[in-house]
Amino acid sequence: MAKAMITAAGVFTPEAVITNAELAAAFNAYAAIQNDRHADEIAAGTRQPVALSSEEFIVKASGIERRHVMEKSGVLDPARMYPHFAERSDDELSLMAEIAVKAAKAAMDKIGRSAADIDAVICAASNMERAYPAIAIEVQKALGISGFAFDMNVACSSATFGIQAAAGMILSGAARSILMVNPEITSGHLEWRDRDCHFIFGDVCTAVLIESEAMAGEGAWEIVSTRCKTEFSNNIRNNAGFLRRTRDGHMEDRRDMLFRQEGRKVFREVVPMVAEMMQSHLRDEGFAPANLSRMWLHQANKGMNDLIGARVLGRTPEPGEQPNILQDYANTSSAGSIIAFEKYSGDLEKGSLGMICSFGAGYSVGSVILRRT
Repeated sequence: MAKAMITAAGVFTPEAVITNAELAAAFNAYAAIQNDRHADEIAAGTRQPVALSSEEFIVKASGIERRHVMEKSGVLDPARMYPHFAERSDDELSLMAEIAVKAAKAAMDKIGRSAADIDAVICAASNMERAYPAIAIEVQKALGISGFAFDMNVACSSATFGIQAAAGMILSGAARSILMVNPEITSGHLEWRDRDCHFIFGDVCTAVLIESEAMAGEGAWEIVSTRCKTEFSNNIRNNAGFLRRTRDGHMEDRRDMLFRQEGRKVFREVVPMVAEMMQSHLRDEGFAPANLSRMWLHQANKGMNDLIGARVLGRTPEPGEQPNILQDYANTSSAGSIIAFEKYSGDLEKGSLGMICSFGAGYSVGSVILRRT
């Protein structure tokens, strides 16, 4: 029987870092400006003051300590609170394609793949820089890959859904090798002026090669099974979508056009949904949670991951069983589980069973059971 394999993964990490201390200082300066501007309304009781942020608040709410971003000066400017993204001409490589190419090369170089070895490109991410042409086709051209390419968006589950789509095409014989990239420039659609979410996101790009068994070498990961589930909810929503929101690059001053979520509802509804799907997926494939050597979960919130891991295993996971990268990268949407996989999979021995699981807006949940060859 034919098998689809994950043969390599790569990560591109932006150089710029924003610590919680820097972020809280910038937000509090913004809050001071707003509170001073609306002092009369606040004194009259017709307007609530903007509450201050702090390092302690951010860590307690999320477990995040820092985040990488493509551009930090605009984010830390209290008068702007949004990154500076220089508008590029149509003849220049787009920002998403640029970081996707870097992550792709990192993955390809690990196992000596060239453009001639790859048949297709999937760009799976939570927000696309433009409507069309597809970012994936631009990446395909930049790398010199023949075949076909397309974009897909399932928010924070985009990578696991992308793996499922690629694995299906490998098993059907439509392709031998597929490059799946996840360029997540989340700083472009985060509302940095909202205390409840201003600390959540960071920028990054991941890449995964999904290939036929015939192309895979020792140490690859067999894709034993994939499972996807969606259930509509407005509790995580973004009405804007594209990084280029106005022609002059300025932010539209509409709170409803950027990322927002009902955090408590999301926590309460998503945790049982994810844990049940992971358990049923394992059970249907003849495995028990105890068979798992490692879980690479979506990196959204440490509290969520801790609770999901405990529900799946029936006990508190050991650090090595459920590694977190959230503290260093923040929530990187679909890329988070892939970063965890790339950084914390090389030590597992042949026959080890692992599970990638992502979850997010939609609601969407994607799980991938893997076995080390």
